[in-house]
Amino acid sequence: MSFTKREDFIGCIVGALHFFGGVPRAIVTDNLKSAVTKSSKYEPILNESLLAMATHYDTTILPTRTYRPRDKALVENAVKIIYTRVFAPLNGNDYYTLSALNEAVLELTGKHNKINFQARDCSRLDLFTSLEQEELLPLPTDKYQLRAYLMGTVYKTSHIHINKDKHYYSVPYRYIGKKVRIIYTKDTVEIYYKQKRIAVHKRGLKRHGYTTDSEHMPSTHRYVADWNPDTFLNWAEGIGGHCKTFITLLLGKRQHPEQSYKSCAGVLGLAKKVGNERLDNACKRALDYERINYQSVKSILEKGLDFIQEDTNTESTIPKHGNIRGGDYYK
Repeated sequence: MSFTKREDFIGCIVGALHFFGGVPRAIVTDNLKSAVTKSSKYEPILNESLLAMATHYDTTILPTRTYRPRDKALVENAVKIIYTRVFAPLNGNDYYTLSALNEAVLELTGKHNKINFQARDCSRLDLFTSLEQEELLPLPTDKYQLRAYLMGTVYKTSHIHINKDKHYYSVPYRYIGKKVRIIYTKDTVEIYYKQKRIAVHKRGLKRHGYTTDSEHMPSTHRYVADWNPDTFLNWAEGIGGHCKTFITLLLGKRQHPEQSYKSCAGVLGLAKKVGNERLDNACKRALDYERINYQSVKSILEKGLDFIQEDTNTESTIPKHGNIRGGDYYK
């Protein structure tokens, strides 16, 4: 799952909470766009993802006032110290994986936390364990997963589409045409209609793929969920070799096979009207014309072009005529 700046920001907060092993009653954030949708001196509007994270950990988000650096003076100074004691020593070192870099940061942070203050006979770790740790609320059982939110309309195929993954998820057919709310994490996709969850799926990352619950499909269309390339190839093989070749090319014609499924079903369904032999001959004629689509096969059958026999006699003779000199003339 790729991250935006907002999701990175929330992920850092979640990581900090689990590093501390507890949750403070309030989290003070800067007035950045990753946290605040609309700033206000009295009632700032938080973005939905950050608010969901705060709800999960049962804490409160308190953004600072805009253009008031003194609201977070301690943080500004702490950042300066971290740059000196953690980031500066990393300069010049080579790290080939993110985990290796994180381990180095964690090691230097641990050393920094154990260094005594200049004017006090204790360290930051000492103050945390003796005063602050007991004030933290317990962590929830499950770690918060970043959520993305979007609105969508249920297609006539009884699916919704997440454009980011190019993947489709089924929804009960009675919601076809309805506007739904989609909430997805790294692992799951949840679909809501008027605050009611109507479907949940494991997130699928196969581009142009379908995640379908057969119970969501209308009874007259459930068989469509079982369509796949092998279904049509086996069906075509039972009709004839030319038909199978035609269907193979038809499946490969589109960007992904699902786009050709209805066309394949249409072509193969013509066998019920004209029989296997005529359909196989029509597919052969369409292959000769290099017209790989349903309409070409249908047109060939309607015009009876599948009955036309090819003229295999390619030899031609020159008719006798008095004006023809003949081959001996040029000798």
